This record gives sequence, structure tokens and C-alpha cells, in this order.
Amino acid sequence: MRTKPDTRIKPSDITPEATFFNRRALLKTAVAAGLVPSMMATSDAATIPADGDFNPKPKKWAGSVTDTPNTLKDISTYNNYYEFGTGKGDPAVNAHTLKTSPWSVQVSGEAGKTGTFTLEDILKPHDLEERIYRLRCVEAWSMVIPWVGFPLADLIKRFEPTSQAKYVSFLTLADRNQMPGVRTSVLEWPYREGLTIEEAMHPLTLVTVGVYGKVLPNQNGAPIRIVVPWKYGFKSAKSIVRIHFTDKRPQTSWNMAAPQEYGFYSNVNPKVDHPRWSQASERKLGGGLFAARAPTLMFNGYADQVASLYTGLDLAKNY
Repeated sequence: MRTKPDTRIKPSDITPEATFFNRRALLKTAVAAGLVPSMMATSDAATIPADGDFNPKPKKWAGSVTDTPNTLKDISTYNNYYEFGTGKGDPAVNAHTLKTSPWSVQVSGEAGKTGTFTLEDILKPHDLEERIYRLRCVEAWSMVIPWVGFPLADLIKRFEPTSQAKYVSFLTLADRNQMPGVRTSVLEWPYREGLTIEEAMHPLTLVTVGVYGKVLPNQNGAPIRIVVPWKYGFKSAKSIVRIHFTDKRPQTSWNMAAPQEYGFYSNVNPKVDHPRWSQASERKLGGGLFAARAPTLMFNGYADQVASLYTGLDLAKNY
């Protein structure tokens, strides 16, 4: 996969390489938090060392964009995570109450292997320290984030979905004690999202457990989330507790709340405006309110990779 470099990036935007490649903290923090077990089978020892050390120069995924990444501060202090408040800065203030260990994910529906799986079960076979995915993402602003994770397809295959599995839905934790936003009626809880099975199996759709070589901050969806970089950010479910395979299109939270504004697909499309604002241009996070706007890219710049998923689909009607 190849993407064109974005010539709009200024040298002053560049994050130091040493910061980008500092991943030694990820496993130490992960083991302490219970994200991955401290004792591994022999076959896993080569990829996730039991002593908590990391390869200081992990491989960058070949499909990563060449755009300069935002800083960790940018992406951890400006978040859409209504379970912790509707303000963009609320999650960074409130998400410390989230307990990420122990954690389990229920798998149900049209699949050969269902049940409840610990986070260790889900992560153990995967090579977390060897690959960084630098992807363009969109919340209210555009941003470039170096995620740590692996393709969702690799996980889905382990559950052996049947031919009836046309869609995959995701449910987020909804705990009134840990999440102050769940005590409000701003959305119908729990937060839910969904993808077609083809979207979920696309190699750009990630299971994500880290960012910038560190375990995900709570406000970014710890301990496990998905990332769908060609869609608007709310499609990338955070703090997932259930994965469900179904033959029917699942309900999704924002489509339920405002169907005239938020469709099931929610692909980044500069030709389809939100009813209350244009989506033809974007601003990069970190540039301030007066940052120069740039044309929004179709499918957030991933058209070459994902446009075939929507062949024959009217993207204005199926927004």
C-alpha cells in the first residue's frame, strides 16, 4: 500500500524521531497494568520479552502515511469520549477513574468460537512491539497518530465467523461508577458501533492497544479499541467489552441519536456535508483555531485502498 506525501506539512510540525520510536515503556506499563501477561509461552518470548524490554527501533508498517504525526499531548488531551464528558478536554480530566485490569471481551453471534475472552487471550498471539501504524484519523480535526496494534482481521479469523456474519458490532463499557458521562442521557448507553464484515476484515482496520509506543491512555480508549482510519472518529469504538457477529445491520449510537446527521457508513467524504457544517475542508489538530484549512481527502486519503468496498453504493444516500 502506498500513499502520497502531504506537502502541506511544515518542518516545525515534525515530532522528534526519538520520541516516536521510544517504545520501551509499552511492555513495562502493559505488564504492570495487566494488558499482557508477564509470563509467556516459549513461542511468544521472542516477540514480547518477559523482562519488559522492547526493541528500541521497531519496524514501521510499510503502509504508514508519510505525514508528520501529532504529538502525544495533542492526541491525549483532545478527545471525543462522551462516557467521560462532552467537552474535548473532559476525557483527559475524568478518565483516570477507568479500571482497565482485569478486562474481558465477550464474543457472540454468528461465529464458530464464542464466549468470554480475557485481554491476555486476545493479545497473546500478536506481535505488538514489532509494528507501528502511522495513520491519518479524523475526530473534529484531522490528525496523524502512530498506533500500536494489529489488523482486526487477524482477531476475527480466530473466532471463525460463519457465512451469516455480514456485520460486526462493538459495544463499549458503560459503567456509571467509572464513567460520569454514562449518568447523563446525552446518548443511549452503552455506546455501540458497527462495520460490514468486509470493512472489519480490511487490513487498515486495527485492534489497537497502544499509541506512541505507550499503552493507550484511558481517554484514548484503553485498554482495547478499534481504529478505522477512513471513517470519522466515532466509528472507532473505544474500551470494547463485546464483539457480536450478525446477519443484520447493527444499530449504532450516533445514527440512533441523530439519523439525519449520522449514517451507518460515516466515511470521510468531502462531497457530503453534515447538515450543520461543510465537510469539504479540514484543519489539523495542534494548529489552533486559526490554523489554515486544507481540502478534505476522500476516504481520508485512503481511497486507493478502500474505495472498492463501496462499489455500486451511492455514498450520498449511504452517508
